[in-house]
Amino acid sequence: MNIHPVILCGGNGTRLWPMSRGGYPKQYLKLTGENTLVQQTALRLNGVRNVASPIVITNAEQRFLVAEQLRSVDITPSSIVLEPMGRNTAPAVAVAALLARQQSDDALLMVLPSDHVIANEAMFAKLANDAAAIARDNYLVTFGIEPTEPHTGYGYIRSGAGLGSDGAYLVDRFVEKPDSATAQGFLKEGNYYWNSGMFMLKAATYLEELGRHEPEILKQAELALQASTRDADFIRLDAQAFAACPSISIDYAVMEKTEQAAVVAAAGLGWNDIGSWTALAEIEASDEQGNALLGDVLTEDVSNSYVRAEHRMVALVGVENLVVVETADAVLVAHRDRAQDVKKIVEQLNESGRHESVTHRKVFRPWGSYEGIDQGDRFQVKRIVVKPGSSLSLQMHHHRAEHWIVVRGTARVFNGDQVLLLSENQSTYIPLGVTHRLENPGKIPLELIEVQSGTYLGEDDIVRFEDNYGRVQ
Repeated sequence: MNIHPVILCGGNGTRLWPMSRGGYPKQYLKLTGENTLVQQTALRLNGVRNVASPIVITNAEQRFLVAEQLRSVDITPSSIVLEPMGRNTAPAVAVAALLARQQSDDALLMVLPSDHVIANEAMFAKLANDAAAIARDNYLVTFGIEPTEPHTGYGYIRSGAGLGSDGAYLVDRFVEKPDSATAQGFLKEGNYYWNSGMFMLKAATYLEELGRHEPEILKQAELALQASTRDADFIRLDAQAFAACPSISIDYAVMEKTEQAAVVAAAGLGWNDIGSWTALAEIEASDEQGNALLGDVLTEDVSNSYVRAEHRMVALVGVENLVVVETADAVLVAHRDRAQDVKKIVEQLNESGRHESVTHRKVFRPWGSYEGIDQGDRFQVKRIVVKPGSSLSLQMHHHRAEHWIVVRGTARVFNGDQVLLLSENQSTYIPLGVTHRLENPGKIPLELIEVQSGTYLGEDDIVRFEDNYGRVQ
């Protein structure tokens, strides 16, 4: 009976702004260690027995990002499912269960958010194996985190009768996020756990319970998968059917209603969902003044602060209890006690239509990346990197012309009727309205500087005629 991991790659990038953004949520960031959070999630599966290749659930905008990040750590998903819109976790897990059941009627699902930190990976593997043994008996198992403080930001699970396995219990009830006094009572009573959002489920059992309690979700998930299309390595769910799915979490749809819910006590896991900059600060090493300093940071008379410099030197003098996060195009300064309110800044950015809530200055594409260097009236300058063997779409622009200067590597340029091969220090000019394409035929990354000039320089001034990544308009 294989375990089919289901890695959920959703999120809107608000809680860890300015590093996390709508188009680049926190699971794709290297916040703790050398790998991104989604890479860590996939790699820690290596210690679990009988694990199949993971099923990844994401959206069309992030499909190449998650595929590339997993490829770079030698992880090949069995499927990358693209949701046309977010519908919470119950429909996503239903689609994954339907896919896993195609491979085996007895398939188990291990549902994992992609943006959690788990310090003790050996304990994770043990708990996963323990939970699998319980799920094989048709229990729907959630991982309950033993609370270390009366946290009001998590839902709680009250354990009931034991299941015979050490640390495994029936679920007595699920509890919404409590107020401080209620959370204190839970901690004192001792049989409550934080709801981690991780689950071990037999696919067939989950689908049966979903059909009993939320039949419309099951029906629409089946229709969305039946009418899905294959796009290279991706499964695109049918938009009309999936849109008709009620947007409900797995907790509300099934776990709180079924009589087969169980909880495994995850003690010593070192779990953190990194729900805020303060939460991230708590798991970083601190100096004698209680400061967690990352990057090029200088301090004088600073205490109990989290300071992260990504691109420039950051200096602080005579302050305490701050969160300071510097990126290429934005700087956040917040009191540690108000770090959760960063989402209000994101709301302001969205209301004013600013791109800083969605994209970074460096934007990743399936062919590589581009980064804004400078801009002004009627011009902007970008640094473009194209991966070996990759190419941009065949395209044209109505409002801008472009100059390309090769800095490193070799470029094959289709410029109207011309085909040019350019090497370092060579350049070409793309007039306004001329069809063009850029390719990297070499074995090393192609780096070039692009100077755009014109009356309008937005990214939506692209008319695509051919594209290797399904983006033709």
